[in-house]
Amino acid sequence: MAAFRQHIAFSSLLGVGYVAVCKKLGIQWEDGLLAGGICGLAGMLPDLDSDSGRPVRELFGVLAIAAPLLLLHRLENAGFTVEETILFGAATYFFVRFGLRMLFNRLTVHRGMFHSLPAAVIAAEAVYLAHQSPDQKARLALAGGMFLGFLSHLVLDEIYSVDARGLRVRFKESAGSAIKLYSSSIVATGVAWLFLGTLTYLVAIDQGWLAPLNIHWPRALGQWTTMTNARAGVPVTTARR
Repeated sequence: MAAFRQHIAFSSLLGVGYVAVCKKLGIQWEDGLLAGGICGLAGMLPDLDSDSGRPVRELFGVLAIAAPLLLLHRLENAGFTVEETILFGAATYFFVRFGLRMLFNRLTVHRGMFHSLPAAVIAAEAVYLAHQSPDQKARLALAGGMFLGFLSHLVLDEIYSVDARGLRVRFKESAGSAIKLYSSSIVATGVAWLFLGTLTYLVAIDQGWLAPLNIHWPRALGQWTTMTNARAGVPVTTARR
């Protein structure tokens, strides 16, 4: 298993390269820098399920600050005033900093489903949905940065699970526990895939991908998504009800 500093160095290096790629793709420099920063941060996120003390506290502190900032566009498009945005941001900070951390401590185990490919996609889709910008390239860049950074942690853990010392290559007990689609816990696996399916469904609604299929989603959710997307200038096609 790679050390905390090695994960930071690896994901940060990837983040620098990701900024350069975003620039080549014509993404605004500020969005590219933000995407690179998210990539660097995401390389540490899988360790949120660890009980290692200080690094985990620092991770939740950074995540608590980043979460409300990513929601600024969505709050603005939803018609929040400056005062309401500040209050919502403060509430989000305390929820992530203390509430979410407590839930993680109680419900997760190290190298469980939070160390998996579904978790990487969940994190990317959460960033995409949170950052409701009219610039689709920016949203995709941020989500891609999250996925790339998260995946870098899993890949590095798998690399360090190979013992290449000596004449024979041997695999440590941790081999295969990072890049996986399921875990030994049926409940944890089911919850992770349920989250993944739900967020994928919300992304599909957000983009209007379900409209050609004439799939009916809950009226309140459909109206909220249409309203916020219209305010953000995102073209949306709604299904007939």
